[in-house]
Amino acid sequence: MKDLNDILGMASRVQEEMQKAQAELDTVEVEGVAGGGLVRVRASAKGRIIGLSIDDSLIDPKDKGMLEDLVVAAFNDARTKADEVANQQMSKMASGIPLPPGFKLPF
Repeated sequence: MKDLNDILGMASRVQEEMQKAQAELDTVEVEGVAGGGLVRVRASAKGRIIGLSIDDSLIDPKDKGMLEDLVVAAFNDARTKADEVANQQMSKMASGIPLPPGFKLPF
């Protein structure tokens, strides 16, 4: 039974490390940009939107459609960067955990 207890202990440690890593990801900020930096979206590495900045030159009722497109593009850029940071952090965390051959973490 020692092997089973070792596996259960390892699983518990993995779960604790994953919870810690997820909490840390919410403190990491990324910035998505569009329109050459005229629209910026700040987000956490978990994808939570923190802020939005729109350059005054874009605030024209006639250009509403373009502004909306740029906001969407900036959001998607931030989301892509958040995913990259999250994947890097989770890979670092997983590389330090001695997992049995064939065992994969859920990410």
